[in-house]
Amino acid sequence: MALAEGQASPAPGRRLKVVALFFDVAWFQTQLDERGLSRVSLAAGAGMNEADLALVFKDQRELSAAEVTAFAELLGATPAEIAEHAGVSTPVPGADASETRLARIEARLAAVEAALARLAR
Repeated sequence: MALAEGQASPAPGRRLKVVALFFDVAWFQTQLDERGLSRVSLAAGAGMNEADLALVFKDQRELSAAEVTAFAELLGATPAEIAEHAGVSTPVPGADASETRLARIEARLAAVEAALARLAR
C-alpha cells in the first residue's frame, strides 16, 4: 500500500487499517448475492424502510450502530467489517451486550413483520 506524502509508516509488524471513504456498494452487493438476499430483505432485517436503505447505498445516509449490528448478523460479518465498508463516519457498536441483544431482537422482529406483510398481500 502506498503512503501519501508526509504520512508516517506504521510501526514494524503493524498493518494500516483501511476504511472505506464512501459506502462500498460493490462489497455489500456481493455479500447479499452470496447469501441470496435482496436489498429489500436487508432493509427489513435492519428495521429500515427501502427508501432509507437506498439513501445508505447512495452514501446519503449513515448507518446507526443498531443498523450496523443488524447488517452484520444478516450478512455474516462482524460489526467492524460492516463499519469499515460503510464509510468513515459509521459507528462500530460497542461491547454493550444489552444494546447488541436489543438490536438483534429488533432486526428479527422487523424481518418477521416484513414477511407477514408480504403474506397479507
